[in-house]
Amino acid sequence: MNPDTLFHASATSPQRPLCGLVLMGGGARTAYQAGVLRALGAMLALGPQPSAPFPFQLLVGTSAGALNAAYLACRARLGLAAFEQLASFWRQIRSSDVYALHVSTWARSSRWVTALRLSLAARAHGAALDSMPLVDTLHRAIPLADLELALQEGAIDTLAVTASSYTSGAHWTFCHRARDERVTGWRLPGRRAEFQPITIEHLMASSALPFLFPATPLWVDGAREFFGDGSMRQIAPLSPALHLGARKVLAIGVGQPQRSSLAGGPAGMRPPSLGSIAGHAMASVFHDTLQADVEQARRVNQALRQLPPEVAARLPYRGVEVLSIQPSESLDALAQAHAHELPRDTRNALRGLGALRGGGAALASYLLFEPGFVEALMALGERDAYARRHELLAFLDHEI
Repeated sequence: MNPDTLFHASATSPQRPLCGLVLMGGGARTAYQAGVLRALGAMLALGPQPSAPFPFQLLVGTSAGALNAAYLACRARLGLAAFEQLASFWRQIRSSDVYALHVSTWARSSRWVTALRLSLAARAHGAALDSMPLVDTLHRAIPLADLELALQEGAIDTLAVTASSYTSGAHWTFCHRARDERVTGWRLPGRRAEFQPITIEHLMASSALPFLFPATPLWVDGAREFFGDGSMRQIAPLSPALHLGARKVLAIGVGQPQRSSLAGGPAGMRPPSLGSIAGHAMASVFHDTLQADVEQARRVNQALRQLPPEVAARLPYRGVEVLSIQPSESLDALAQAHAHELPRDTRNALRGLGALRGGGAALASYLLFEPGFVEALMALGERDAYARRHELLAFLDHEI
């Protein structure tokens, strides 16, 4: 994150201080965010205002994090109940609600043929999986009329989702406020922002996993461009929230501790499988730049605090309080324990690629929209949130 982002934010801030929620991407792994937020809602409900309003005015999401952000934005008028509803949504979801792998009956008996079918589909259509089930799921789960009501009534100020343009290479943030036509976006090297109504197409573009889901066309700057997952080329995940005027930002990522224990044997003794390489490549796409961005924000804040009071008072700059939460345990290991839950065709394809053992489990973790894995992720999210209960409540100026 460029330090100018923090400084520049004060010039565009609304009158009231805003609290932002930034949700990073990661496919099925983002069920972890639902666990963190469910725990946060329960903590806030125990306070003096159990029917407190929704605590975030800015929601910024990337990839599957954008789906979580949009789901919450549509239900922000419900207050803290929105978090519980997000958890219920994740408990009901299945892989068949997100994607389909079309394999002929005769091919299902062989994992190698299934894997070959996956490869051929990717070459023919630019994507290995059919994402139309996700389109149907989003139309049911994201009532855009409720999003408009939440914006008009002030339950939230802005919903923003990010996507990466295959056409231009630029990373775009699409922002939706009650009156988009009055707001101008920003243009930075490799990064753009535009204010326009968020649609299901924006969410599909943001969550289009590379190689797995097809690209989605969107109109930007008066031209049609094709977009894929917003995690690609994302170098400053906090930047949109700061540009939109956030004074505080809670960021929830799905990065994880070191994965070396899943390498599948002593280092150098066994070459990686195709699945391991694919998992590593996917982890690179979703490489969590969040922590580096958070550390940069903290350094800038510290520098501002060290200025003499008389100097700081005359500057148009301000600091932004940032709190980040990420998994305390390996999500790859968790996925490996639940890989048997995958649909048969998907399981056969991943097994043929060597993606159900060792480091290859990373690839499976993005596709495992199944109850056991989802529940384990949400439980981990809740534990991590309660372990930082005092930090979270203090961050939201809530009585402990």
